Amino acid sequence: MSTERPRIVIAGGGLAGLSLSLALKQALGDAIEVAMCDPALKRDPHGDKRAYAIAASARRMLETLHIWDAVADKAQPIRDMVITDSRLQDPVRPTFLTFAGEVEEGEPFAHMVAGGDLTAALVESCRNAGVALMPTSVETFSAHPGGIDVVTNGGGITLRACLLVAADGARSRLREQAGISWISWPYRQSAIVATILHARDHEGRAVEHFLPAGPFAILPLKPETLPDGRIQHRSSIVWTERSEEVPHLLDAHTEDLLDELERRFGLQLGELSFETKPQAFPLSFGVARRFTAERLALLGDAAHVIHPIAGQGLNLGLHDAAALAEIVVEALRLGRDPGSADVLDDYERARRADITAMGLMTDGLNRLFSNDALPVRLVRDLGLGLVDRMPGLKKFFIREAAGLAGGTAPRLLRGEAL
Repeated sequence: MSTERPRIVIAGGGLAGLSLSLALKQALGDAIEVAMCDPALKRDPHGDKRAYAIAASARRMLETLHIWDAVADKAQPIRDMVITDSRLQDPVRPTFLTFAGEVEEGEPFAHMVAGGDLTAALVESCRNAGVALMPTSVETFSAHPGGIDVVTNGGGITLRACLLVAADGARSRLREQAGISWISWPYRQSAIVATILHARDHEGRAVEHFLPAGPFAILPLKPETLPDGRIQHRSSIVWTERSEEVPHLLDAHTEDLLDELERRFGLQLGELSFETKPQAFPLSFGVARRFTAERLALLGDAAHVIHPIAGQGLNLGLHDAAALAEIVVEALRLGRDPGSADVLDDYERARRADITAMGLMTDGLNRLFSNDALPVRLVRDLGLGLVDRMPGLKKFFIREAAGLAGGTAPRLLRGEAL
């Protein structure tokens, strides 16, 4: 390697890219330059009103990066989870499976966190750590044996680096420029996402109703105290619906949309209203045939997109960041080139099996539970009931959801510094 200080450029300022930037700078300090390029860095980071499920392993990573303290008082632990399976018109929605919410005593398997709060904390920590935050996009790049030349859009600045990380989303232009093919298919479903206000306390319970059109998830959010002292109870919903029905729903009068929401949400939490305007996102499956190219690594949605049925999309991206950070840090400490083919092969091997398994699982679950055929419903409900009576299997599933089951997780996900 050159005696010059190595530079890594990260294209895309989402949560996975920010976490990778911070992990690298905290581990290596002035021994490395990290530049993050994203036009969204011009905007207020609190603008993301979506809520995310942060698994226990990802929370351990954020604690190790000294981020969790900044969001902990706004994070809602998921204390238990209830799963039902029914048709929309069924008068009773029976519970087939329940999960306790702890992977270890006192450690919830997941927390719900506002995306804006987490983004703001990561941006501030990256700035303080010395990450170069550049509010511009990467236009193109040219890899060569000695490094990679990265050309930005604003002003045509060229950054010479040893590695470019493409964290620019599911429609990654950098992935296309690298010639990495994308395997994908649409689900003909869309996810309607919103924050809901309700009259009664959710008590930290997450609920997933499996309905013929797709899963309807109710995810607890931290209550807010109003100026007059009243408590405002809140939940996030991920309402999966057939794509052809979504325009009609979103164009409906608010009262009509609330009626449809109530049919799925139920009456257990009292009167409902919208805190945020519902937004719809088309759902699909996608995975890159390779996660690396010459001096380039894919991260997060640029590498994989899965169905939200298990709430693991962001957690997979944070797992990517933890794995890549560990591999790059170890390579630099050993004097290896972090953009070399053998180092990037380590990243490919570290992530391929996990991503493939999670993609197949979420795809299979969605196809299974969106099928309204009576024999299929009977078999799956029998299966849910059997799992509910097997504590050992339930514990395995909850650890899987927490990102703590099987294999050796990257050190950051185990709560260990690099």
